[in-house]
Amino acid sequence: MTWLSPAFPVGAFTYSHGLEWAVEDGTVTSAGALFAWLSDVLRHGAGRSDAILLAAAFRAASDQRQEDLREIAELAYALQPSKERRLESGAQGRAFVTAIADTWGAPTLVALATRLSPSPIAYPVAVAVTAADHLLPLAETVEAYLTAFAANLVSAAVRAVPLGQTEGQRVIRDLSPVIATVAADALTASPDDIGGASLRADIASMAHETQYTRLFRS
Repeated sequence: MTWLSPAFPVGAFTYSHGLEWAVEDGTVTSAGALFAWLSDVLRHGAGRSDAILLAAAFRAASDQRQEDLREIAELAYALQPSKERRLESGAQGRAFVTAIADTWGAPTLVALATRLSPSPIAYPVAVAVTAADHLLPLAETVEAYLTAFAANLVSAAVRAVPLGQTEGQRVIRDLSPVIATVAADALTASPDDIGGASLRADIASMAHETQYTRLFRS
């Protein structure tokens, strides 16, 4: 939870995952619309894909299957559907690697970063490898990652819609069972099961690249 908190220096607060465009477009203008948007992203978009990749990377790192881990890391970075989503995952992953190397340490993560350089490690893979190095439980790691992902996007919506802090907290509360389900499903999935159906969220991230007024980098 320390690594996934707002205090950890990965710059998560600067990304909206395309949500800022959805607000500008008029798709997300209320707490109910935000819940629907984020629920779909978690179930059918990056939430589900990232959770599956995290679980796969965690297991490969735990078993020291270095070649499998490299392939998973490359896949995670290649799967980003837009320029800004690639930045979102890669920049956060790079910042996470730097912060972990300078504080908590994670030898498998540092070795992977060296092998992949100059390409960054996608954020969920960086979290997974660090958790494996520190012998953390996989199920709780996946759920914590998804919770932080959702909370960051709710925070973005609180600023962009805008929504009240209380409404934002209610959305996070209501997303908890969705997060638990997605996390549990990821534990029994493999990279072959990765696939997305949140097309509007992907398009939002592409449209955000040319949005005139922007608070966020994605």
